[in-house]
Amino acid sequence: MEALHPAIRSREVDNGNGLSMHLMEVGFEEPDRPLVLLLHGFPELAYSWRNVMLPLADAGYHVVAPDQRGYGRTTGWNSDYNGDLAPFAITNLVRDVLGLVWALGRRHVLAVVGHNFGSPVAAYCALMRPDVFRSVVMMSAPFAGPPPPTAMLEGINPLCDGEAVQSEPEVHCALAALERPRKHYQWYYSTPEANDDMRHCTQGVHDFLRAYFHYKSADWSGNQPFRLNAWSADELEKLPTYYVMDLDSDMAQTVAPYMPSAEAVADCGWLSETELEVYSGEFGRTGFQGGLQWYRCATSETENNTLQLWAGRTIDVPSLFIAGQNDWGVYQKPGAFEVMQASACTRMEGCHLVAGAGHWVQQEQPGEVSRLLSGFLECQKSGS
Repeated sequence: MEALHPAIRSREVDNGNGLSMHLMEVGFEEPDRPLVLLLHGFPELAYSWRNVMLPLADAGYHVVAPDQRGYGRTTGWNSDYNGDLAPFAITNLVRDVLGLVWALGRRHVLAVVGHNFGSPVAAYCALMRPDVFRSVVMMSAPFAGPPPPTAMLEGINPLCDGEAVQSEPEVHCALAALERPRKHYQWYYSTPEANDDMRHCTQGVHDFLRAYFHYKSADWSGNQPFRLNAWSADELEKLPTYYVMDLDSDMAQTVAPYMPSAEAVADCGWLSETELEVYSGEFGRTGFQGGLQWYRCATSETENNTLQLWAGRTIDVPSLFIAGQNDWGVYQKPGAFEVMQASACTRMEGCHLVAGAGHWVQQEQPGEVSRLLSGFLECQKSGS
C-alpha cells in the first residue's frame, strides 16, 4: 500500500464469516503482546489509523486495523444495492470482528477502538461480548445504548431530557418543509442514487473526498459545535449541511463549495495528496455502496427492532470517549453524549474533546489521540 510506513504489515485473513479481511498490523513480532483492534468508519479505511499504530506498538501492543465489510481490499461482500442487507447489520459486523479475533489466534482483546461508524460497532462488540472485548474506546460517535422498545417511548425522547420529539416520518417531513428545505444525510445515504452521486461526481472522487474531509475537519472554521435540544427539524437544521443537507443537493454538490484552495491543500499536514490518493484510489475502484449499506441498516426499522433485543443492556467494561473539539459528530444525535456518560456506559473512564481536531480526530491530531489511547490501555493492561 502506498504511503504506508514500512513497519506496518498489510495482509489478508479469512475471518470465518465470509470475508477475506485486509488488515494492517504492527507489533506482531511478539505473540504475547496485548491485542488492540482499530475499527474505521465512513468514508475511511484501515489506513485511517496509520499515524496512531506505531505509537501504540511502541507502547507494547499488537495493533490491528482491518478494512471492514464493504471497504477497501476486504473481499467477500456484495455491493448490489438490491442485495441482501443482513450481512451489513450491526450484529453481523460484530461477528466479523469476533471472527477476526479468532483468526488471529486470540480469545480476547485488550481494547476495541472505533471511530465514526466504527464507534457503534466497537460499542456493540463490548456490549454483546464483554468476555472477549475487555475494554472499548468510542471516537466521534457517542453511544447511547441499544434502542428501547417502541412501546417504552410514548413520544418522549430519552436522549433529550424528556422533551417531546418528532417521530422519524415527522422529522423528515418537517425538514423538507423548512423555509430552507433540508434532508438528513443518513437517509440520503440510504437512497439508490447516493453511490453514483459520489462515485461519478463532476469533480471526481479525489476532489470530492478532499472537500468532504476538509469540510468536516477543524480546518473549516465553521465547525463550532454546540448541544442541540431535541430531535426536531428546527434543531437539526442548525447542523452543517454535511449532516443536514439541502433537499435538492447530493453529497458531492453539498461539499463542493468547501473545496480548499491549492495553498490550503499543500499546507494540510494531516492529509497530504499522496495520503488522500489511497482513499480516492480505493473508493474509485470499489465505489461507496459497501459503506452505504451500513447506513441503510441504521435507518431500517428491521435493524432497530433487532437491536431492541439488547434494550436496557449497558456497556460494563472500561470505556473511553475521544472526539475533536470541532466535531459536530459529538452532538448530531441530541442527548447521546450525555446519556453515554450518565447510564449507557457504567465504567466510563473519561471523555476527551481534543483541541485542533474536527471529525477525523485520529488523523488531525494523532499525537494527542495516541497519548490518550496509551494512557487508557496502560490502565487496562495493569488491571487485567
